[in-house]
Amino acid sequence: MSETRTIWVLNGPNLNLLGTREPEIYGYDTLDDIAARMEDVAARAHVEIEFRQSNHEGHLIDWLHEANDAGAHAVILNPGGLTHTSVALLDAIKAIKTPVIETHLSNPHAREDFRHKSYAGMGAKGTVAGFGSLSYMLALEAALEL
Repeated sequence: MSETRTIWVLNGPNLNLLGTREPEIYGYDTLDDIAARMEDVAARAHVEIEFRQSNHEGHLIDWLHEANDAGAHAVILNPGGLTHTSVALLDAIKAIKTPVIETHLSNPHAREDFRHKSYAGMGAKGTVAGFGSLSYMLALEAALEL
């Protein structure tokens, strides 16, 4: 029997506040709501989800390394505001072999100019953005197809 595939879902700063933080932009779903839906789909696909959130850049970098070392099938990464500022996160994405799919609830290109540049996206296999919590589900579908 083959090993179970694992997809890591890493979430950056302020995403622990989903459901109450600017719901007109990010929606009313909490991170727990999103995790539960992803785990349901993953279970049907015989895939495990490792779901994590941190407000600290270094944790995200360490977790990217850990996912790679653990042989993760893919990483779905919502870097939050670090998307637009973190060269260190870009370097971590480029340093690992595990494919990374960047995801965002909102469409950064439809927002403030400073959000139009994504350092994380420069290293990612692809990006899914602008579909609210559905962005995570679409990223999961993409990860399952890799």
